[in-house]
Amino acid sequence: MRRVTLTQFLIEQQRAGRVSADLRLLLEVVARACKAIGVNVSKGALAGVLGEAGTDNVQGEAQKKLDVIANEILLQANEWGGHLAAMASEEVETVHQIPFDFPKGGYLLMFDPLDGSSNIDINVTVGTIFSVLRNPEGEGDPTEESFMQPGSEQVAAGYAIYGPSTQLVLTVGKGVHAFTLDREMGSFVYTTPYMTVPEETREYAINASNARHWEAPVQRYIAELQEGKAGPRGVDFNMRWVASMVADVHRVLTRGGIFMYPLDEKCRAQGGKLRLMYEANPMAMLIEQAGGAATTGRERILDIKPSKLHQRVPVVLGSKSEVERVTAYHLEA
Repeated sequence: MRRVTLTQFLIEQQRAGRVSADLRLLLEVVARACKAIGVNVSKGALAGVLGEAGTDNVQGEAQKKLDVIANEILLQANEWGGHLAAMASEEVETVHQIPFDFPKGGYLLMFDPLDGSSNIDINVTVGTIFSVLRNPEGEGDPTEESFMQPGSEQVAAGYAIYGPSTQLVLTVGKGVHAFTLDREMGSFVYTTPYMTVPEETREYAINASNARHWEAPVQRYIAELQEGKAGPRGVDFNMRWVASMVADVHRVLTRGGIFMYPLDEKCRAQGGKLRLMYEANPMAMLIEQAGGAATTGRERILDIKPSKLHQRVPVVLGSKSEVERVTAYHLEA
């Protein structure tokens, strides 16, 4: 059986008119950066990359050493290729401009360089999330306003997951496709075409330690799941929580289910827990492309027009019927 690499897949997408040459090359650069991040993650204590960096990111969160390393790998890999107008990172306060001595392209790249970094020191799955927008026509150097586009304008989104194997999960607006890193070849190989979120599920992912802070619709929904066969759903549900969005969403894409980080009293003042542009939008695009749904509990995530670079939102995504149920409970309330 012929093995198709990521490069071959993207060339075919370009021939089919789904991606431009620049977008194809940009995605290849991102993939190479993810391979480099995966190497650093896999070395762990051998490379002295575990533990705290001694700095805080723009959100005031303590950075791990690998947060800083992953961020630098992505910035440096994507500066010089000529495909980007600018970048934005969850770890950096302002827009990262392309250095003046490098050519500029027509795209904007956003990323969470190392999602789930609280799990690094205990050797649990982490990942990288990325999103691509077009730079609005007629602009010079992009500003923060250039990035203020709803998620429905994304031209590509994906994540790399660094687990027992390293995988790249990608959409360019025509389905969701998974690639597995062949370490001997050094290439991502096409392994799962057209991933689909199963419609029926008996799994859910939520941070149960926040239960006392949840709004009534979420408490209602989770209570129904916990009642199992004796409750209104008539079946038993299992809770899964890795505390790495990449890992939890990858499970939803693979096995179905629902992932929730809803609005609660702890994060209400911030508008939510997860970042719209670095986490919610790319994951929402992937889930919708795989036949699922993604809302805040009140509205479709991809319809939200951002108002600031590090905006936070509630996230409810996964199997369509479950997401619709949670959203209906919110709207009834």
